Amino acid sequence: MTNAHPITITPHPHRVRVMLGGTVLAETGRALSLQEASYPPVLYLPRDDVRAELFAKTERSTHCPYKGEASYYTARAGGEERRDCAWSYEAPLPGVAAIAGHLAFYPDRVDSIAEIE
Repeated sequence: MTNAHPITITPHPHRVRVMLGGTVLAETGRALSLQEASYPPVLYLPRDDVRAELFAKTERSTHCPYKGEASYYTARAGGEERRDCAWSYEAPLPGVAAIAGHLAFYPDRVDSIAEIE
């Protein structure tokens, strides 16, 4: 991270649920909110709170100079399949080490990412 490209990671204060095809893909009260430069915040959910059996790793990967190498996952649930709907930095760079062991979701590739009571 540089002052020109700040990244902050904070605990998200609310419980979060991710849905696809009427099925809960993930639900947690332990999400992290990553705020990167001027981009909208992204929620990262602990893998322990993600239904791993609904996901398959794909061949896609990308590199971010600030976070490292991202791996992507396709979800299948409720008769739906959404390719590369989630990503993870499995070995993130030291400045963002807190997101190791977490998945993030594209809001337009799942049915919802919602805060719940």
